[in-house]
Amino acid sequence: MFNDLKILHTASLLARHSVERHTQIAENIANADTPGYKAKDVEAFSEAFARNEQKIANGAASTAFRAERVEIPGISSPNGNTVSLEDQMSRSTAATRDHDTALTIYSKTLSMLRSGLGRR
Repeated sequence: MFNDLKILHTASLLARHSVERHTQIAENIANADTPGYKAKDVEAFSEAFARNEQKIANGAASTAFRAERVEIPGISSPNGNTVSLEDQMSRSTAATRDHDTALTIYSKTLSMLRSGLGRR
């Protein structure tokens, strides 16, 4: 019964997307001094969700949800690297906010279900 709640499923996918985005941001920061490295990000959650929605609706496991990596356009340094640490910090903050939002939705939904069952 509770496995079929779309809001919990969507919150779970948003949290997973945030983790993927943090992983890519960490990779970008780790390569900030690598000559020729092009900064990448994951596609927006709304785009990834829309692209994967049909696969998931047809019974694919939620692990089938993947966000595509996209190159971030930016100014290249003299060595060809396009990583901007300030930009990565901003993207990291946005990913953290998305993750916190997903956890809040999950927590509040479970609280409402408990209240509906007469539990705290």
